[in-house]
Amino acid sequence: MSSRVSSLRIAAVSVLTLSASACTWVHMAPGASRVRVVEQAPSGCDKRGEVEVSVKDSIAFYDRNQLKVRDELETLARNEAPGLGADTVQPAGPPVSGEQRFIAWRCR
Repeated sequence: MSSRVSSLRIAAVSVLTLSASACTWVHMAPGASRVRVVEQAPSGCDKRGEVEVSVKDSIAFYDRNQLKVRDELETLARNEAPGLGADTVQPAGPPVSGEQRFIAWRCR
């Protein structure tokens, strides 16, 4: 009986983990939709600062989809930009372990 209970627990954890990995946990804040994301430093813009954002890149033993992780990091950076008076963000480097730095710019 205990092996059956153990199997059910493992199955339940697996289902919850897989269903959670499909969810987007980060939602865009008001004003963030107007923030552009660029790959190269924009010309003619004023640097407003840097932001460091982070999300879970793994849950227990399951690694989350890296595209979703990148998307959520970008959304978090866009959410922070208006508070710095910025309208553009640029990744300062690639994500590492669910964390990423962005440079915030005011271009308009």
